[in-house]
Amino acid sequence: MQNELAALVGSRICHDLISPVGAISNGVELLSLTDGDTTAEMKLISESVESASARIRFFRIAFGAASPDQYIGRSEILGVLSGAALGGRFSYLWQIADDQRRLDVRLALLLMQCFESALPLGGDITVEAHGNAWRMNASGSRIAADPMLWDAISDPDSTVKHTPAQVHFALIPSALADAERDLAIDIQSDRITAKF
Repeated sequence: MQNELAALVGSRICHDLISPVGAISNGVELLSLTDGDTTAEMKLISESVESASARIRFFRIAFGAASPDQYIGRSEILGVLSGAALGGRFSYLWQIADDQRRLDVRLALLLMQCFESALPLGGDITVEAHGNAWRMNASGSRIAADPMLWDAISDPDSTVKHTPAQVHFALIPSALADAERDLAIDIQSDRITAKF
């Protein structure tokens, strides 16, 4: 199972990074063909580099190792989320003022990816914490939550075969165990709420 998850994570990372890296390549190619003003090409390259960097930092937290004594600063989280939102279909509102345990942030980012999977037209994702209780909301014009994927999070006997695009669902149970958290999910027609 671990080898399969590692392969799925690797495929997911490569898939998500190919687009901004391809845009960087296109921008460089356009620069080589341009004699005059290169502002548009430089803007494309700059935005693509920022997008790729944000995705890498997002993946480092969501898919990387974390220990109970590690914390992540609010400014780092905001930087990752603002970069991830560039030119995308999602807006992220991190309403937590303090630094947080990396284990909890990792869980939140994995859940964000689950929310993104359920919002094909994009939407808004809000994260807040009151004391030790976290609440995440996702809303959009269309919710398309696959019940089998969401149910598999809490079913240790699930036989769901995850694809690279769904690997975050497969990682949630171990992230919950590492953070010593229980998860409650509520899926409505216009909103998904997660509490842990």
